[in-house]
Amino acid sequence: MSGFEQTPADMALNAASYHLKKTVVMVGMMGAGKTAVGRALAAKLNVNFLDSDHEIETAANLSVPEIFERDGEAFFRKRESEVIARLLVEKPGVLSTGGGAFLAPVNRENISNMGVSLWLDADIDLLWNRVRHKSSRPLLRTPNPRKTLAELYESRVPIYQKADLTTRCCPHLSIDSMATKVIETLLNRPDVLERNDA
Repeated sequence: MSGFEQTPADMALNAASYHLKKTVVMVGMMGAGKTAVGRALAAKLNVNFLDSDHEIETAANLSVPEIFERDGEAFFRKRESEVIARLLVEKPGVLSTGGGAFLAPVNRENISNMGVSLWLDADIDLLWNRVRHKSSRPLLRTPNPRKTLAELYESRVPIYQKADLTTRCCPHLSIDSMATKVIETLLNRPDVLERNDA
């Protein structure tokens, strides 16, 4: 996604310094950009970036697909909840979660109590375009992955809509510009993010 020009808004936000008061938890469908945008967001805010899937993989010494295959989804979801609860009590940063993490009421409650959830809202065509060539999505290992993705989308969107904040994904925006858009969303919540102009 390189080659995009920085907008004046990008440049102004990049020049600012920020005080993040709560961990921002990126939620949404696989392919929404939670990891890529989350990493860029953390860099802009000068805070740590964490990824719950990566933390689980490190602890288990297995990939997420391998954990699904060996231990099943229920086992994975339990580990996921434990990891999210642990990461939320650390210094405020940006936390990317797996697509199914926000579905669990215990995770939504923990995130709401200790952080703030931000839904990266991407439409089904954009999501499919991003995940169709990836083999690292265990839930899409079906005879018709496009249909499976659409079914997951339909069932999950009403839950993602419960997130504290929403930023709409735009296919033409670079990762950097999407991170800027997320900062603009977060600045609407002074209890989450404050801007300290240099």
